[in-house]
This record gives sequence, structure tokens and C-alpha cells, in this order.
Amino acid sequence: MAGLSEPRDLDAPVDTGVRDPVVARLTANGGQFEIVPAEIRGIPMRVYSGGPQTLREVAIASREFGDRDFLVYADLRWSFAEHYRIAVGLAQLLRQDYGLRPGDRVAIAMRNYPEWGPVFWATQLAGLIAVPLNAWWLAEELVFALRDSGATLLVADAERIRLLASRRADLDGLAMIEVRGEGDTGARNWRDVLGALDLDAPLPDVGVQPEDDATILYTSGTTGRPKGAIGSHRNHCTNIQNTLLGHTVNAIVNNGGAPPEPAGPEAVQPGALLTFPIFHIAGITGLCFATFSGTKLVTMYRWDSRLALDLVVRERLSGVNGVPTVIRELLAEAAGRRAGLDVLGGLAMGGAPIPPDLVRRIDGMFATTVAPSNGYGLTETTSAVVSNSAADYVSHPDSVGRCMPGADLRVVDPATERDVPEETVGELWFRGPNVVRGYWNNPDASAAAFVDGWFRTGDLGYQRGGWVYVVDRLKDVVVRGGENVYCAEVEAVLFEHPAVADVAIVGIPDDRLGEEVAAVIRLEAGRELSEDAVREYVAGQLASFKVPSTVLFWTNPLPRTPTGKVLKRDLRTEITVRREAGHVG
Repeated sequence: MAGLSEPRDLDAPVDTGVRDPVVARLTANGGQFEIVPAEIRGIPMRVYSGGPQTLREVAIASREFGDRDFLVYADLRWSFAEHYRIAVGLAQLLRQDYGLRPGDRVAIAMRNYPEWGPVFWATQLAGLIAVPLNAWWLAEELVFALRDSGATLLVADAERIRLLASRRADLDGLAMIEVRGEGDTGARNWRDVLGALDLDAPLPDVGVQPEDDATILYTSGTTGRPKGAIGSHRNHCTNIQNTLLGHTVNAIVNNGGAPPEPAGPEAVQPGALLTFPIFHIAGITGLCFATFSGTKLVTMYRWDSRLALDLVVRERLSGVNGVPTVIRELLAEAAGRRAGLDVLGGLAMGGAPIPPDLVRRIDGMFATTVAPSNGYGLTETTSAVVSNSAADYVSHPDSVGRCMPGADLRVVDPATERDVPEETVGELWFRGPNVVRGYWNNPDASAAAFVDGWFRTGDLGYQRGGWVYVVDRLKDVVVRGGENVYCAEVEAVLFEHPAVADVAIVGIPDDRLGEEVAAVIRLEAGRELSEDAVREYVAGQLASFKVPSTVLFWTNPLPRTPTGKVLKRDLRTEITVRREAGHVG
């Protein structure tokens, strides 16, 4: 596979960024985030020696935050102490009323309601396995995951309970608890469950180990049946420590290299608006980190940029987490009203490729006082396995960053499974304590994706001086006349055009070249752009074989998964229909 640029001068100094020396110091022997060698499931790894080792420990420690706000949703506000008592009472109820024992599965299917918190943490306190389900799935998809996981209990909002009403016979008497419903579905109502809780109950007497299964998170399923990635307590606690390390490093860098002063009792509580769906690994990350760090977590019924900004101001939130489209809309809303945003310190993005122009826009709009950040990862890597943030992200906006401590990376030729030279595109393979052990009830898929502890991501990318660059999905590369066209590269160029609000590049069949490049573009309101102008703009920056031959203007938002990924198969279908009707060339 061809390289993307001229070979780097190997005698030139390597750009390690401003964060690397701080990370090295903190993770060294005796450091605050000391990393030590270990063998996990027969695989050599590097793991955190301290910090929580299980999610049960995280939940128990959260009670120390007492009366601090923990979960805020509309008019509901739970403190850490209130939440902890509900979670412990619910953990005991799951054991006593439902007879659940360590290793049993509890499925959760709902919007980002605050009830997510106590249900998830009750499963961890009781040694159970939480199975978050995509809240936007249809009944058939929900039934598949419920049966595949062998869940004994489903806790779901009324919308999901009603969706499954006609499929009860397929669920083998699955017990259900209904959240935010009227109690007319036949499922046990959440209000009744709360009324039955012993809020002074002792912790369940169960043993939980770092390698025990904690979650089964189903992949998005955009191609074929979803697969349930099995996350261990070590996987999730490694992710928590990675996130805390990132916050600590940024604080030290911002403090001129010195450790920041310890936060006293009068320190402003950090707060975050979580717009990722909690059923997604990025949402689970937000929930777990907030619980561990004493962060106020605010959620919404559905995304609304104006309401989101109101919540940032009202709740004095220090961060917003979301997919790129959400952050872009938030910035557009903030451009006209800056009052009350002085506490905002970070905008964390993930779930989909981050256009470099968005990174520069954040930095320019807030004059570097708000740090952009990006975590590259998958469900199978328990969220970010590579990260980029703050000044490093501004100076390397086209890179997803550098590997997390403890994570190993190989760049492999998919055809030969041999490592490729630096700056050469290959498939990204990762190994480390945040990589899951495999897929639930699916040995064939596990064997195909996990090789001697290495996870084959299906993403194409390369390394340059330790910086990681992702260019496309392995299956999404457009092969035009033998030349590889990486969609993300063309999309990044088009995002720079002031008239382009959103864009997706897809491959469409071509009799002569095999595939051609098609651009699907949604324009900014009130802006105009011709197909020829699009082609000229791309041709001015990229090789001619990367210029879209087909340009389709899309009036509605591009179809996306709940986690922000464009549903390119839907776009290909629409382009095919329009071509057959003679509406596009």
C-alpha cells in the first residue's frame, strides 16, 4: 500500500507534543498513575498499579461525594448520596426479588434518563452484567440482543416496553421494569420499584474481580447482526484511569508544567453535559467517569442546541461531550451568546471522524480557553485507545493523537498481516488492558477479530512519529481504477468550504473504473454551490482521481446512527435510485 507523504527525516527530532513528557512522568515507577507489566488472560500487558480495579469499587467510592449534585435531568436532581442509596437498595432488590446472582445479565434500554445511573451501578454492586441496548433499535433488533445475551431482566422506558409488546412470546417470560411509564403495559413500574427499596440496605455480599465480565455492549450493527463486545471490570477501570490521566495532564500543562493546587472543599464542582447516548461506549465512559470523579452529569431528552447552551450556563458546566455534528451546532448557537460560558473548559468529541476545521474553529472561537479533545476508539477498545487534546490537538488537528499508556499499536497490511513501515497505510491493530476479550456467544466472530490479544479494528491508518492518523474504514475505501480514495480525506477538504454544512463521501459502482467517488453535501442555510464548483474546489487541493464525479445536494440532515456515524449504505441506495431515474450523473 502506498505511503501518504514523503518519508520523514529519521535524524530529525520527533514531535512528541506538549503532553507526552508529562504522561511519561506520571506513569513512571512511583508516579501518580504508575503503570506496571502484567499478564492478563495469558497476554503480556501494561496496567495501572493503583486506582479502582472494579466498577463495584467505583460505585462504593462515589458515596464520599455526599450532597454534591450527581444526576440532573429536567426538574430532577439527585445527589451522589441519594443515588448511592438507590443503587444499593436496587442491587439488593435484584437479588431478592428476581433471584439474580453474579454473572446474570440485566438489559437496559432507554433514553438518557437519570434512571440509567442507579440501574447500571446496581448491576455492578451485585456482580451482574449490564447489557445496554440501542434505544433506537426496532423490535426485531431488541429481541435479538435480549435473546442472544440471555438477559433475565429488562429495565426499559415505556417507549421500548410498548415496542416489545407484540413480541413477549419470543422473550421466554423475560421480566421487565418500566421507567417513566403509566404502569399500563404489564411491566413492573419504576415508581413501585423505588417504593419497595430498602434505602438503608447493606451492600450485597459478592466478590467481583478485575477480569470478571461487567458489560455486554452491542456494536452498531450497520452491517449484519450486532455483536456483543464483552467488557471486563479491568477494561472499564482502565478507561476511567485513562480519562483521569488526560484531565490531569491538561491541568498540569495549563499550569505551566507544575501540578495544580489540590482542589479544596470550596472548589467549583466540575460538570458535564452528556449528549452521547448512554448505551454507547462513549456514554458509558461519561457515566463512569462522572461517578468516579464527583462530576455533575446533566442529560437531555433529545438534542437541542439552544437548550444545551442554557444548561451549560444554568448548571455552570465545565464540559460538553458529543459527536461532531452536536458540537458544530453548539458552536453555532454559542456564536451569538457568549454570556455565562466562562466556566466552559472543554469540548470532547468522538463517535465519528472529527473534521480538522472543527478543531480550529473551537480554538479560534474561544481563544484557546476551551480545549478541544478527541478520543479514537471502538466498543471493542472500551472507548478511547488513542487521544488528542488541547494544544496538541490544535497543532495536529488531522491526527487522532497518540496511544494511551498501556496500549500497543500495530499497523498491518490486511492482505499479508505483516507490519508496514511508518507513514504507510495499513489496518490498525491494538492490544492492551482496555481491549475486550471477545464477543458474547460468537466464537467465530471473536476468532476473526482477535488475534493473540490483538484487536483488528477494520480501520485504515498510519503512524508518523508516534502520531496516529485514521484515513478510512477498511470496507469503505473507494477503489477508483486501482487507486485508493480515503473518504475522510476528501470530506475534510469539503468541510473547509464555507458553504458546506455537512458532507459524506461514498463509493458508487462504475462499469469502467470499478468505483467512482460521490459526494453527498448539505449546504449551510442560504448558501448556494454548483456541482462544478465542488469539483473545482476539491481539484485545487487533491489529486484528480479523488475529485467526486457525482455530487448530490441533500436538503435534510444526513442519515446517521445515534452515535454520529453517517449511514453510507442509505446514501448509496439513494444515489442509485436517483441515477436510475436520471436525476444525477
